[in-house]
Amino acid sequence: MATVKLKGNDVKIGGTGEVNVGDKAPEVTVTNSEGLADKTVGGAQDKVQLLVVVPSLDTPVCAAETRKFNEEAAKIEGVDTTVISMDLPFAAGRFCSAEGIDNLTVASDFRNKDFANAYGVLIEEGPLAGVTCRAIFVIDKDGNVTYKQIVPEITEEPEYAEAIEAAKKTAAA
Repeated sequence: MATVKLKGNDVKIGGTGEVNVGDKAPEVTVTNSEGLADKTVGGAQDKVQLLVVVPSLDTPVCAAETRKFNEEAAKIEGVDTTVISMDLPFAAGRFCSAEGIDNLTVASDFRNKDFANAYGVLIEEGPLAGVTCRAIFVIDKDGNVTYKQIVPEITEEPEYAEAIEAAKKTAAA
């Protein structure tokens, strides 16, 4: 079980599994905020996947991160970007409409927490127990994890340039 920090305090994260670079990415179904359709993430697909995991779109850091990846995702050829949170799809849909998020998919893991559990990003204790930590995964077309970033302090933004570069490099391979 790993730990991250929330405002300087240790918080355990985990789930039923853990995904690291070199592992096969588990195939999991999340709920798209558009039309409540199922979307499969992980596993082998026809595009490289950039999975951006945030606790809730209803916080300034998560909103800023989603806007940034929306802007950057449009510039990466051959990469399917999905932002995953525990937000209800209705709230995520309103966020996307209000913020002009249209270059990526915003999805929810609210039904069974399958993604959070399989990828080891479920916050297991403290005030945010039950939502995801802040993380990024890049998965190649064969379903292998090529990049993983667990942001050490939940209230801080990720290393954008590093994640974008990893997605570009994986897409070019």
